[in-house]
Amino acid sequence: MSIANLNLIFKPKRIALIGVSTNPNSVSGKTLSNLVGAGYTGVVYPVSADHEAVLGIACYAGLSSLPQKPDLAIICTAANEVPSIIKECVANKIYGVIIMSAGFKEIGKEGIQLEEEIKLAKQAHPKLRILGPNCLGIIVPGLKLNASFASGLPKTGNVAFISQSGALCTSVLDWAIQEKIGFSYFISVGNSLDVDFGDLIDFVGEDDNTKSIILYVESIEDARKFISAGRAFARSKPILVYKAGRFPESAEVAASHTGALASEDAIYDAAFQRAGISRVYHISEIFDCAELLGRNKIPNGDRLGIVTNAGGPGVMASDKLIATSGHLATLSDETMELLNMHLPAYWSHRNPVDVLGDARAKRFAKAVDITINDKGVDAVLAILTPQGMTNPTATARELIKVAEKQKKPIFAAWLGGSSMKDGIELFSNAGIPAYRTPEQAIQAFMTLVSYSKNLEQLYETPRDIPLNFKINRATIRKEFLEHTPSDHSLISEERSKKLLESYGIATSLPRMAASEQEALALAAVMNYPLVMKIASPDITHKSDVGGVILNIENEQDLKHSWKKMMQEVREKAPNSIIEGATLQPMINLADGVEVLLGSKKDPVFGAVLLAGMGGTQAELFNDRVIGLPPLNERLVRAMIEPLKVYQLLDGYRGAARKNINKLIESIIRLSYLIADFPEIKELDINPLLVTETEVIALDARIILESDRTISPKPYAHLALEPYPEKYSKEVGKVKGSLVKLRPIKPEDEPLWLKLLASCSKESIYSRFRYMFHWDSHDIATRYCYIDYSREIAIVAEVETESGKELIGVGRLVADPDHDMAEYAILIADKWQHQDLGNFITEFCLEIAKDWELKKFVAQTTTDNSAMLSVFKKHEFISHYGSDSSVEVEKQLV
Repeated sequence: MSIANLNLIFKPKRIALIGVSTNPNSVSGKTLSNLVGAGYTGVVYPVSADHEAVLGIACYAGLSSLPQKPDLAIICTAANEVPSIIKECVANKIYGVIIMSAGFKEIGKEGIQLEEEIKLAKQAHPKLRILGPNCLGIIVPGLKLNASFASGLPKTGNVAFISQSGALCTSVLDWAIQEKIGFSYFISVGNSLDVDFGDLIDFVGEDDNTKSIILYVESIEDARKFISAGRAFARSKPILVYKAGRFPESAEVAASHTGALASEDAIYDAAFQRAGISRVYHISEIFDCAELLGRNKIPNGDRLGIVTNAGGPGVMASDKLIATSGHLATLSDETMELLNMHLPAYWSHRNPVDVLGDARAKRFAKAVDITINDKGVDAVLAILTPQGMTNPTATARELIKVAEKQKKPIFAAWLGGSSMKDGIELFSNAGIPAYRTPEQAIQAFMTLVSYSKNLEQLYETPRDIPLNFKINRATIRKEFLEHTPSDHSLISEERSKKLLESYGIATSLPRMAASEQEALALAAVMNYPLVMKIASPDITHKSDVGGVILNIENEQDLKHSWKKMMQEVREKAPNSIIEGATLQPMINLADGVEVLLGSKKDPVFGAVLLAGMGGTQAELFNDRVIGLPPLNERLVRAMIEPLKVYQLLDGYRGAARKNINKLIESIIRLSYLIADFPEIKELDINPLLVTETEVIALDARIILESDRTISPKPYAHLALEPYPEKYSKEVGKVKGSLVKLRPIKPEDEPLWLKLLASCSKESIYSRFRYMFHWDSHDIATRYCYIDYSREIAIVAEVETESGKELIGVGRLVADPDHDMAEYAILIADKWQHQDLGNFITEFCLEIAKDWELKKFVAQTTTDNSAMLSVFKKHEFISHYGSDSSVEVEKQLV
């Protein structure tokens, strides 16, 4: 994450336009016209060696001849000239650049080479920030800055629009100007050579004027940066995304069930959900949702009240609401009484509230007012159709009066033609979203409802599931890789299952027989019935070639099965090496539900985990879901609950409920395995049998990367930073109890709340600098659910007679550029003055140095002598304020 120098691009005082042309219809001509014609108050320097002036503005021959150094250079030259111009920018200490020029990686090899030249210049000069190439430019309405070749300047607003498509930008811009939707930023990212979605989400997320963000995404390159930025702001600023390219025409043939089922689009879905970002699936929804976001009205739930003057459109809206999993609000008795008082006797007497076709403006608005004030209603959709007694404009005026008094969203569907135009215009000016059809309104409403639900689900407190492993995980990894030859990619079923067993996932371990005689000898000491599977390093889908035989009942059956299998496999896979067959106990599948678990390596998002319906028909039913490791109990539960197979696990039609908790634990254990082994390309457990009591892997296969060169950065194969176990240590005893320092985790929420409950008002004020109202789940999630790539909280934990207890916490929050971290600490009252603050601060300083931070800052007060003493001990510099505050800092580099 880096927002360094982005102000040079988005808040420039001086702009150089390089490659300006006298052709008013060229990219540079339109950009210059926009820069000087939109009201921008900064200075614009046209740069061209070929022209004396353009649009009556004097041109400069080069950057070195400019009277003052510009903050931003906009390049509109031919692509092959751009690398040399970038070097000229650096030579003149111009570190903000927008490259509008096309002809880069989008045209192939020649363009890719040009981008590589620019990247080399960027690497040599980290201060340089580049937007583009091949981009439309930017618009900042608040500065009246139109640094693009798009026509028009939208209103100043609170929505940041960021798009990879310049053509879509122009369409959205035309619509926004017509609908009077305002934007804080309007950004075309182009090829994202430097500045990408992650940087821009961080930048606009920090902006006070930006309340929500809309993204048009074609591809993501830095998955971890994108998800981290999304998670950082999605809770406070709704982020909506439209992902283009859902169905690629060709895909690499997968070697496993997991590879076949884990499509690129499903992985993007999982990433958006994990980041708290809500996805829209139709381009029209971007416009519809922008209406709601631009008006800054976010519903708190999916209980919708509908008020209409015609029954049919109310039914249409209800159908769409229910089809998209929303709920018609149930009106309270008090609401029904009020509606009875103010509506004719023949009104609908239910939701949708049909006020009848002869409703005048005041009757319609009164019905909306009564409905929106029902505690069981989260929002109201007002639907008006043109009828003989209808005055759409007057009704809009009355509805605006109701909406002005409400925090809940009210939105309108004004159906019809020219008679509705003036009313819609009034809504637009008043900030009330208005749609042409009920279905559009419902879809926009439900998209924002899904945003709220995603966040609620993401921050639910998980149940703590202690995971114990037979031996140290690092030892497991070392032994497994030492016994795996570098030229072996497909790992045998036996070794795959042994690895699963070492991570606590139960399996039916097979036993190898190289010949029929060995198989008979093994069977003599095993209990029938048995399962026999072909053993071949070349065959992954054994059932497809006759390589699996079930229910072998006796010796005669085994002899027959051996001959039959070997013959059929040689016929269907003649080029495969056959090493023999494996035998394992036959488990009655009727006692359980078959589930598929797996993992694959995605080129963008790294290792992903898949769960779904198992068995030989897994691809046919396509009942699966993708998750991004690492996973906890709540995330796994949220993954599997929407699956159809979950109904079978939960006791479908009176069947016994299966051991779902054990299944969840197994998936968590698998996510640990995936995190620990970046060498794993694909992994299949199919089927995983889930019974009332047990969860057992009946078949498993692992495929390793052929190139096992691993990134020196730990967990680089994951899109999310996992729990940093390395930052854990014991620091001795305090008041007779052994103190362990470790990072906080979501499961700690109850302990964190208990810690704050044990603190005095003075301690709370000293930590948070105001009377912090901490006692709520929403507040706790902000401190216990951490993106470990941005911040870390180290808790001091002791074991007491009543169980584990948190007695202190120190928190490090890094800035987006990871240069500086703010530090704060809280010690429970009864554990103060025991040197605990020193232990935590010292450990957090070690972490800050490990993060390669440059500066460590904190704030306290003059009466907090204990912490002042700690800071003095560690050689912090103190700055005393006039209000008893003390700012302390320490340079780490």
